Amino acid sequence: MILTEFDYARPAGLDEALALLAGTRGARVLAGGQSLLPDLRAGTDDARLLVDIRRLAELRGTTRTPDGRLLRVGALTTLADLAADPLVLAGAPELAAAARSNGDPQVRNLGTVGGNLAAAGRPTDLPVAAVAADAVVELAGPGGRRTTLPAEEFAAAGAPAGELLTALLVPAAGPAAAFEKSADRATRYPVCATAVRITPDGPRIAVTGATPRPLRLRGVEDRLRGGPYDTEAVLAAFRAEPRELFVPGRGTSAEYLGHLAGVLTARALQRAERALA
Repeated sequence: MILTEFDYARPAGLDEALALLAGTRGARVLAGGQSLLPDLRAGTDDARLLVDIRRLAELRGTTRTPDGRLLRVGALTTLADLAADPLVLAGAPELAAAARSNGDPQVRNLGTVGGNLAAAGRPTDLPVAAVAADAVVELAGPGGRRTTLPAEEFAAAGAPAGELLTALLVPAAGPAAAFEKSADRATRYPVCATAVRITPDGPRIAVTGATPRPLRLRGVEDRLRGGPYDTEAVLAAFRAEPRELFVPGRGTSAEYLGHLAGVLTARALQRAERALA
C-alpha cells in the first residue's frame, strides 16, 4: 500500500522534538522505522506528523552511571550496537543476546532500543530481557521533565501521552544472566522467549511470546529459590503455573507453550549458572 499523507519534521534537539510531539495531535516518533513504517504502509497505524529523532546524538550509546551500578542505554542505540557493546556483554548479557536475536542484520542495523521496547502489539525480544533485568525506562516529558518507569510496567502500558522514551537503565549484574528463544520461522518474533538473572535473592525469570505481554513469573521464581535449576525442577515449577497464563495461538496450545517456556527457562538458568562457575 501507499503511505498515507503526513507532515515530516526533523528536530535538532530533544526539547524541539518534545515540543513537536506535544503540539501536534497524531504526531508519531520515527527512529529506526522497523515497526512504524510497515504499519503505516499496511494501514494499521496512521500519523499526522512524523517526528524524525535520528539526529539526536544525545540518545545514542551506552555508558555507566557515576556509581557504576547501572548501564544507561540510549534509546537510539541500534540493536546491532547493543548486541556488540562490551559494557552490555559484560554486565547484561541477556540484553545483548536478546538484541542479537532480533530479525536479520538489516533490522538490527536500523532498529533501535527505544523502538523495540515501544513496539506495541509485537512480541519483540528486548522487553523480556529488560523485565528480567529489573530495568527501568527513562522518559522525557514537556519542559524537559524526566521520569522513570519499571520496564515491566512500561511493557504493559507504554509511555504516558506526551512523553518520549530516552534511555533504558539496566542494573549491571555481571555474567549470571541468559536469554533463550524459540522463533516463528516467518517473522522471527518469539513463539516463546525467556530471560533470566541469578541474583543473591534468587532467580529472576521473565517470559514473552507465550504470554500476553512480557511477564515476570514470580511464582516460578519462588519455587526455584535456592535451586536446583535442573530441567525437571524447572518444568515442575512451570507445571504449577495456571495454564491460562499462556495464550494459545499459531497452532500451539497453552499446555505446549507452558512446557516450552519451562524448557527454555531451564536452558537459560543452566547457562547463567555455568557463567558463575
